[in-house]
Amino acid sequence: MTSVANLDTWIMVPAYNEATVVRKVIEDLLRTFPKVVVVDDGSADATVDEVRATDARVVCHPMNLGAGAARQTAIEFALRDRRAQYFVTFDADGQHRADDASEMVQFMRENPVDILLGSRFLGAEAIGMSKSKKLLLSAGRVFERFQSGIALTDAHNGLRAFRRNFAQTVKLSMADMAYASELLSLIANSGLPYGEFPVTIDYSDYSKAKGQRSINSVNIATDVLLHRMLKGPRK
Repeated sequence: MTSVANLDTWIMVPAYNEATVVRKVIEDLLRTFPKVVVVDDGSADATVDEVRATDARVVCHPMNLGAGAARQTAIEFALRDRRAQYFVTFDADGQHRADDASEMVQFMRENPVDILLGSRFLGAEAIGMSKSKKLLLSAGRVFERFQSGIALTDAHNGLRAFRRNFAQTVKLSMADMAYASELLSLIANSGLPYGEFPVTIDYSDYSKAKGQRSINSVNIATDVLLHRMLKGPRK
């Protein structure tokens, strides 16, 4: 059953080869949010078929363009709805909880914050997180504070919510996972009020197998620094 509330909200779900879990993720979201769009980023499996078996909208990239490109496509699609006021990014691998997304949107309705970032380290649990993952995320916090000037407890959480005024300014030019650092710089430069919100991350065997390798974090950091050098100093 699809909710009739939250008609001013779009949940945006980038997906790449997530056929195993994506239908359940979408069905859970649709119980609270009637407007869900999945951007299939050139999947080679049955991800699109699984999404089309639900009431979610689907936009397909003809080839794999990367996590940043998929999120940019999702934002541009959702912005076409002039009634939309809230925009939420949500991972397709089953790590996030629909209840957390709902609570984040409700918090924004009641508080003067334009951007709300999920944090697995603010009193909520990160179920099944390895010690190496925790160490990697700690290093990421330090790096992001250096490159964007934003001090967060969880700099790389895919569950994010923002109002239309910020969504209209987002133009991600980094197509791969480095988009997350670029997005934090956009938040810093926007001057808009932002905050963090406690959420739970469920680390299943499936999601851990899909996760980023440590060496990829080094590659992402290199991409971010090169991008920053080419664009010039942060304003």
